[in-house]
Amino acid sequence: MPETGPMAPDAAALIQLEALSKVYQMGEMEVRALDGVDLRIESHEFVAIMGSSGSGKSTLMNVIGCLDRPTGGRYLLLGDEVSRLSRAERAEIRSRTLGFVFQSFNLLARTSALENVELPLIYAGVGTRERRRRAAEALGRVGLGDRVKHHPSQLSGGQQQRVAIARALVNSPRVILADEPTGNLDSRTRVEIMTLFAELSASGITVVLVTHEPDVAACASRVITIRDGRIAGDRRQAPAEEARS
Repeated sequence: MPETGPMAPDAAALIQLEALSKVYQMGEMEVRALDGVDLRIESHEFVAIMGSSGSGKSTLMNVIGCLDRPTGGRYLLLGDEVSRLSRAERAEIRSRTLGFVFQSFNLLARTSALENVELPLIYAGVGTRERRRRAAEALGRVGLGDRVKHHPSQLSGGQQQRVAIARALVNSPRVILADEPTGNLDSRTRVEIMTLFAELSASGITVVLVTHEPDVAACASRVITIRDGRIAGDRRQAPAEEARS
């Protein structure tokens, strides 16, 4: 019989979760948002996490994104355990390793696309000239090199989400975490954004997104289903053709 116990850190695993749990106390009731999750995500993967409301998928994303700490188990990122780091230490990891994209674009309304993308670099203390160079490069990467001076009100929903993706890219993250990134977009623009995520994955960035939409999950190369805080399914697939075109 094979030995049981915690999984050994895997050199190929970018993200590794071991018996991960997250418990919330609601008065006298205990809510297990995550219940013994074991998961490994390797570099360059394009992963969709699916689940109904309350399944635990957003909690899982928050833990992977170092926005929350697990109650039990271990979380290793690039082989280092980050489960018990302080808030400041987790913030440092987020700025160095992770980029975030959300359903609501979270852009500053009175600020240009270039200035919105610069924000993470300002927090990181990057000088003005280098900051602007990198922000312009990130906007060019998402197809908005000619929109650097436009404000959010002058951009379509898809263009605003591209600005948000550029902002996530500007610190050269190893991982992009996207929470319902197409929720506010029409079907045509949704395909464009998912194609962009596929291109980023192909370039070497690991992409992990949360969605409840099967057509969005179809664009990923791996789909993980969460139910009642546990992994109910984990399958690999050929991405939808529109995400590869």
